[in-house]
Amino acid sequence: MTVPTPAPVPSAGAPVGYFDARALLDPVNPAEVDAFARAQRAANPTPAGRIVAWVVAGFALLCVVPVLAIMILGLGYAIGRETGVAVAALLGLMLLAGLVIGIVMLVRRSIRLRNLTRFRLARFAGANAMSYIERIDDPPLPGMIFSSGSSRMSTDVLRGVEPRFVEFGNYQYTTSNGKQSTTHRWGYVAVKLDVPLPNIVLDALGNNTLGSTLAAAFRSDQRLSLEGDFDRYFSLYCPTGYEVDALYLFTPDVMARFIDHAAQLDVEIVDDWLFLYTRRNLSTLDPATWAWLFGAVGALLTKLDQWARWRDDRLRLAAQNPSLPTYGAPAPAPAGAPALPFAAPAGMLTPPPIGVAPPGQRLRRRSPWLIVGIILGITFVVTAAPFALGIFSVLFLH
Repeated sequence: MTVPTPAPVPSAGAPVGYFDARALLDPVNPAEVDAFARAQRAANPTPAGRIVAWVVAGFALLCVVPVLAIMILGLGYAIGRETGVAVAALLGLMLLAGLVIGIVMLVRRSIRLRNLTRFRLARFAGANAMSYIERIDDPPLPGMIFSSGSSRMSTDVLRGVEPRFVEFGNYQYTTSNGKQSTTHRWGYVAVKLDVPLPNIVLDALGNNTLGSTLAAAFRSDQRLSLEGDFDRYFSLYCPTGYEVDALYLFTPDVMARFIDHAAQLDVEIVDDWLFLYTRRNLSTLDPATWAWLFGAVGALLTKLDQWARWRDDRLRLAAQNPSLPTYGAPAPAPAGAPALPFAAPAGMLTPPPIGVAPPGQRLRRRSPWLIVGIILGITFVVTAAPFALGIFSVLFLH
């Protein structure tokens, strides 16, 4: 998939390398905003679908509205050539024209506000050593929210590459049940890790509402309880057999960082990515939101280096299969030479492989038929309970 080219970033006049939120609040020159919008359109041409939508809207304004106006005048003339009817028709026409003008003004104002938001975010990105991308269709990320629904796209994406790749963005996708469509909106942070790790999900308890828990799709036997207060803030899910690996990754100091800085964010580790999720936009013009995100990511980055040392013992055992070629035993030491304290033990002459064995690459999900059965069972109980109580009262209470 081709990723859109980042638009030219206007200079905010601030040093690069630290958190600078002035671009989100400082006054701007409207001419600079217009120039930036033109550069955006040149760097990222409008998709064909959006062009068709604008053409249809323009056709409606230019053709449908005059036709309706003519119909109103014709109706007034047909009823009778009375002054009152003509005045009523004229007032109707004026009302219709005012409505069209109001809609056009609202659309133009919305476009100007959108251009201003993009301009400020681009300046903010440039002031903080990042780049800005307006939109990415079907982003190629392995997180769980990026494979659901249709019309998937990330918007207002900010990317940094030092000290490691980090991406902030807003994301949306659409689901349909055949009768109506629902658009789901998320904010996310994607952090590139040094090595692939087991698929682990931290469902933040502080942001759960009815039916919105992130881990509802996973089997409950993969839930792992950790020590201390961690379970008060997160429900941790890891693949069966990887409990010890999860404890290695989530040491007390790492757990403390997540509790202190990411307790309101759902977390997913998949392949060589760390994702932070929330059900609201994160890429906004709110300096407090960016300060929180920068602080959370900065705090976690200081602990991610120790995860780079993790290796999957299952791959090590597979690599030691006798059928695989070996490099042979080391040459014997000369007579009388002292033993080397760092001599490698037998079978450990190659570095441990990097990666995750298939059982740990993805969490197991609940059977969709089980979920449907539970919903049907609850529905049956709720609907049948009043009827059963009525029969019981008739037979035994009267």
